[in-house]
Amino acid sequence: MSKAENRAAAKAYHQEQERKRRELARAEAIKADLVELERLRRYLMFGKKVGEPAHELIDAIDDYVQKLTGDRTTLHTHNHRCG
Repeated sequence: MSKAENRAAAKAYHQEQERKRRELARAEAIKADLVELERLRRYLMFGKKVGEPAHELIDAIDDYVQKLTGDRTTLHTHNHRCG
């Protein structure tokens, strides 16, 4: 390999490593968001002492989860068993 080819290969490798790091950081951020959204959703459904569950907020949370993960029911089936 020539010096120019070697530099180009090193640059491409570095760019791929950066892309992987960004992808991993985004996945971790989404996971953290899902944990917090699940806590908020559970509070809205079960933790409120007065009034009915806030269906509009719960639907908005589900819409946002669908935008993040592509699956609206990600938080619905978290602790359920199929059997």
